[in-house]
Amino acid sequence: MSAAHTVTGREPGSVGHVVVIGGGISGLAAAHRLLEGGARVTLLEASARLGGKLRAGEIAGVPVDLGAESMLARRPEAVRLAREVGLGDRLQPPTTASASLWTRGALRPMPKGHVMGVPGDLDLLAASGVISEEGLARIARDETLERTEAGEDVAVGSYVAARLGHEVVDRLVEPLLGGVYAGDAYRISMRAAVPQLFDAARAERSLIAGVRAVQARAATAAAPGGPVFMGIEGGIGTLPGAVADAVRGAGGEILLATPVRELSWAAGEGWTVRAGDRSIRADAVVMAAPAGDAARLLRPGCPAAATELAGVDYASMALVTMAFRRSDLHTVPEGSGFLVPPVDGHRIKAATFAGHKWGWIGDADPDLFVLRTSIGRYGDDADLERDDAELVALSLADLGAAVGLAARPVASTVTRWDGGLPQYDVGHLARVAAIREAVAGLPGALRVCGAVFDGVGIPACVGSARRAADEILGTLTPGAVRSEGQWTA
Repeated sequence: MSAAHTVTGREPGSVGHVVVIGGGISGLAAAHRLLEGGARVTLLEASARLGGKLRAGEIAGVPVDLGAESMLARRPEAVRLAREVGLGDRLQPPTTASASLWTRGALRPMPKGHVMGVPGDLDLLAASGVISEEGLARIARDETLERTEAGEDVAVGSYVAARLGHEVVDRLVEPLLGGVYAGDAYRISMRAAVPQLFDAARAERSLIAGVRAVQARAATAAAPGGPVFMGIEGGIGTLPGAVADAVRGAGGEILLATPVRELSWAAGEGWTVRAGDRSIRADAVVMAAPAGDAARLLRPGCPAAATELAGVDYASMALVTMAFRRSDLHTVPEGSGFLVPPVDGHRIKAATFAGHKWGWIGDADPDLFVLRTSIGRYGDDADLERDDAELVALSLADLGAAVGLAARPVASTVTRWDGGLPQYDVGHLARVAAIREAVAGLPGALRVCGAVFDGVGIPACVGSARRAADEILGTLTPGAVRSEGQWTA
């Protein structure tokens, strides 16, 4: 473990005291940025653990991630944060990115030349065998169809099906979107989830032509270089602890097992946050809690934001992590893993061959092969009622059918993420704008951040946190407390 790094910047507390509600990566990143800007920070986390959906663990003595396992490196916020808190020398790209689709009775290579499953190269798509001859013929009709209007927003699945047919949605778009949101492509907002596709749909009559335009712009843009994704030796789940160490090292206070019961504001006094048996005064608040908790706390004084937050749905899922002796495996599966279209009717939604994907896992014990599967998504979570042993058995059955795995694991663990991923339904960006407008109008400085607002990926969460922190810092001056208005029930 690298030594903890501290945040540098202004003298802590020189611009006031900020309470951060929520100890996931968004709350931690907000606290880190606020300290850098000179605020005194108290972070409150309801559970006994920091990190939210980032969680480090171990199986058969091998360190693994039991939550999110990688971060987009082409978006810089998360990688930069990791470096700032002393993890730069542990950043590692995947050793392989050759993913497959388990569909139509076989493992098939993930076709290249697409934008979130929407094809731009029909020859590459045909060669993959993912889409039937009938499906390919339907896709080709896109170039002769009349324009399909996207309006202010539209579901990804609905729009793509109208242009290219349901098969490309069910076998390509659905599993790829599901890997990000554990959601339903026929509900997910194209404007929020795949904005470049939304822009292409509005600019071009043909969706395929729009995808090709997106790809052409990407090809002519300055090459960002480096890996697309990045992991951390020991697991992405080690990032929250490193950020927390930096926050504490800079004088920030972190309180675990301290759920916030009530939030109020009064002229001349600022915010009062009642958490556990404590009553904490603050000049500003950053709300980094899940939507339901945020709605509860904001309802007395900001009912407009609370109503919008209460309307956010979440998907639940489970991760089944297993370790096998390599000597027990007839063959060791190749590649980084595979996605599973729900239309094929299997129990697992994806499998990641972590022992191949991350060099540090394979190096920890070369005699073991570690993989994990995911089960459950929005609207398809009945299997999550089963006990852990049943989920392991379901995973093994599907792995046997997909890659011929017949061995028994030497160790297994099931991690359940109940309400783990917010769903970006059609109109989501309008909802986010309404929430931010409502909280910005409060008499006291309060901002929101997290996976609900700007993207569910780790870089998006860190970026959301920095935006909230910077806006809060912009409202604060040394010793000042806003005195107009009131927080009303």
